[in-house]
Amino acid sequence: MSTSTGTSSTSTSTSTRSSTIYKSVAGAEEIRRRYRETLDNWPVPAERIRVPTREGETFVLVSGPQDAPPVVLLHGAGANATTWQADIATWSRHFRTYAVDIIGEPGLSAPSRPPLASDAHALWLDDVLDGLGITTAAVAGASLGGWLALDYLIRRPHRVTRLALLCPGGVGKQRVGLLFKTLFLRAFGRWGVRRSVRSATGLHTLREGPVLDQVVLTFTQFKPRMERLPVFPDDALRGLGVPVLVIAGTADAFFDSEGTARRVRENVPDGTVRLLPGVGHAVLGQAEPMVEFLHG
Repeated sequence: MSTSTGTSSTSTSTSTRSSTIYKSVAGAEEIRRRYRETLDNWPVPAERIRVPTREGETFVLVSGPQDAPPVVLLHGAGANATTWQADIATWSRHFRTYAVDIIGEPGLSAPSRPPLASDAHALWLDDVLDGLGITTAAVAGASLGGWLALDYLIRRPHRVTRLALLCPGGVGKQRVGLLFKTLFLRAFGRWGVRRSVRSATGLHTLREGPVLDQVVLTFTQFKPRMERLPVFPDDALRGLGVPVLVIAGTADAFFDSEGTARRVRENVPDGTVRLLPGVGHAVLGQAEPMVEFLHG
C-alpha cells in the first residue's frame, strides 16, 4: 500500500501533456489510470512526492527505511516507476529507494524533453536531489535511465557513490534498424505494436506477459523519443571514479551489448560487466546482484 506526501504544486495540464508526448487526451488518461492502479497496489509502503524543478514537476516514489542508504532509481524510455515493481521489495529491504519518473516519459512527471546533448538533465537531477534532501547517493538506471546515470556521474562526480546499470545507453553502438522496423509495424495497429515491442524488448514468455501488455498499451498511445542517445567518449569513461556495474543481454535489439562490455572493460577503472546470454533489452530479475554490488 502506498501513502501520499510531499509538495502539491499544480501538475501540467492534461491537454498540454497529451499534445506533446501522447497521441490523445484519452490515451494519456488511460495510461495514467493504469499507472495509478499499480501505485495503489504497490507491494511495499511508499510515499508519493512531487518535486518542483526547472523542467516542471517531478514525481518520485519513495520506499524503504528512512535511515537506510539512498538509492536513486531511473527507469528507461517509455516507462515509469513500475519498472521496479517486481523488485522493489528486495531494493527497499536494504535502501531508501527513490524511484524517479523521468521527465518526458509516460509517468506523472512533466512532459519536458530538453536536449540530451546538453547539461539540462543533470541540472534537472540537481533539482530533484536537492528537493529530496539528498547530498550523495548510489544510482541504478536502465537503458535511458542508465544513460542519465552515467551523464550525471560524469558531470557531478561528487554526488554519485556507485552505479548499477541495466542495458545502459551511450556506451555500445545504438542500433537504428529496429526503429524503422517499429515505425513500419505500427501501421498495422495493435498487432503491429505488439510485434514490434516483442522484437525490441525480447519479452516473449508467458511469465513476461503482463510486462509486455503494459508496454504495448503505452506505445499504442505514447510518442517515444526519437533523439539518439549521445555516446560517451573514452576519456569520459576513464574519468569515472566510482564502482560501476553493467548488466546487459547479448540479444539486446537496441544496443550493441558486446560493444558496451568491451568499452566498459577497457575504459572504466572500476567497472564490472555481466552479459546474460540470450537476454534482450528488457533485463528482468537482477535486483539481488545489483543490491549486492551497491552494498559494496
